Amino acid sequence: MSDDRALRAIDRIERAFARIEAATGGGHPAPRDQSELLSLRQTHHALRGKVEDAIARIDRLLATEGAD
Repeated sequence: MSDDRALRAIDRIERAFARIEAATGGGHPAPRDQSELLSLRQTHHALRGKVEDAIARIDRLLATEGAD
């Protein structure tokens, strides 16, 4: 599976999270200050990287299975 497909999958996941947050009243209060916002951004970036890595590994496994 290409990187483009992985990115599309991540985009679908993010849209699903947005729908869930909207349905539950928005989820979290706004950050109180810039340091909290920076911390949230860093956490989001780290989690996004982990999701991208996991999807890439799944893609490699699926490609290996398809080669048999």
